[in-house]
Amino acid sequence: MGSTSSFNRRDLVKRAAALGIIAVPAMGTLSACATGGGGGNEDKGAKNKGATSAKNPLGVKKGAPLEAFIFKGGLGDQYAKDAEADFGKTYGVTVKHTGTQQIGPKLQPRFAGGNPPDLIDNSGADHLDMNKLSAQGQLQDLTELLDAPSLDDPKKKVRDTLYPSTLEKGKHKDAFDVFYYAFTVYGTWYSQKLLKDKGWEYPASFDDMIKLCGEIKKAGVAPWTYPGKYPYYVHFNLFAQIAKIGGLDKWIAIDNLEPKAWTSNDAVKQVVEHYAELAAKGYFLQGSQGLTHIQSQTAWTRGKAVFIPNGSWVENEASPTTPKDFGMAVGPLFNGGSGDRMPHGTLRAEPSEPFIVAKDGKNPVGGMELLRILLSKKHAQNFATKVRSLTAVKGATEGMRLSPGLSSAAEAVTAGGRNLLMIQLQEWYPKLTDEKLGGLTSQLLTGDMKAAEWIKKAQQYADEFAKDDSVTKFHRES
Repeated sequence: MGSTSSFNRRDLVKRAAALGIIAVPAMGTLSACATGGGGGNEDKGAKNKGATSAKNPLGVKKGAPLEAFIFKGGLGDQYAKDAEADFGKTYGVTVKHTGTQQIGPKLQPRFAGGNPPDLIDNSGADHLDMNKLSAQGQLQDLTELLDAPSLDDPKKKVRDTLYPSTLEKGKHKDAFDVFYYAFTVYGTWYSQKLLKDKGWEYPASFDDMIKLCGEIKKAGVAPWTYPGKYPYYVHFNLFAQIAKIGGLDKWIAIDNLEPKAWTSNDAVKQVVEHYAELAAKGYFLQGSQGLTHIQSQTAWTRGKAVFIPNGSWVENEASPTTPKDFGMAVGPLFNGGSGDRMPHGTLRAEPSEPFIVAKDGKNPVGGMELLRILLSKKHAQNFATKVRSLTAVKGATEGMRLSPGLSSAAEAVTAGGRNLLMIQLQEWYPKLTDEKLGGLTSQLLTGDMKAAEWIKKAQQYADEFAKDDSVTKFHRES
């Protein structure tokens, strides 16, 4: 499975809404983030290039200043500070650190002015437009980092320690200029304690889910909740379910905005009808349509609902309201029937949390070295401990005592094996998925729209985007 997109745009469907940002700005704001010409100072960081050696393969100059801007949302920024401290000890400099949720507003003028920081965790609703930055030549090609020896085993290149999807997702044409540090598991989250106490089992199929929802409702609990203020959270599951049942090739047709990709796919009908049935039978917590991500998660951790669609950052983000014995867990995608194209255990798990190195920064080599430090087993494990999330480093958590949610996510990834789905539509066309399709999903889950109408309009919107010359198009190979 490869990608030939001109850029894998990463915001994880404005994932920062799940990481502490409440308001999601208009897409016009996001697309106007970087307006500088860029690329005009090819050797700007050359003065801070040092001699290479076995212990310093990238050639970091000792004492050269380094600046890092880290998105400080649900993951916090202490994990980055810890890596910066190790960088400082090795290279004799205190890294200038900024933790913020306003990456775009603070850095847009700096990119335009030609003085960006070196390493940037470009996440959040107020992120920089990486597509534009890359097109302008303002992002450092990170291939040199991928080919450098890993910190743990000099016999292995950094690229050999990573999940393959990390290499795919960070490409811009022939350049690898975005490094997705985290590895997010999406799916249906639940409390192991609640299911055990009630004698319920996590459903294997759609039919099992409908039956269980009936039992749950009779017990006086809502089967599901979701953040109605941000209905695209439901797409974390809905899109992946379509791929699981219909097959990745048919989902890729949807990613590629192909004609009739929605309307000619039987899996789309089955999945959307399932969500319509959940709504029609009253299986969503009353008032969910008005909840934020934090409010829906709080209702869930307090036992008002059994299931919630979310990503693996939820354990860290919801920790203030999660009981110690909650037993947070994530389950695999549900079976649709005997005709499913992918097996039980299939899971949506993919790279997230985009780091970029500014080509026109004062010390891009230092920025890459800080990333190499973050990719060591020590700091991958520190990330897992601090924020309860996996990283792009394969097997980094083996042997660790993990939190319940992270342990469940790691087990699900192992069980999924080669059947780990990556959905690009939300990455490439967030205005389509979050605004247009999100509006449809909102109506579907309140019972104000039928499944057939959802599918018809989804195809209509996808066709409009496909024909709109102002929308940068991407392509994914099967």
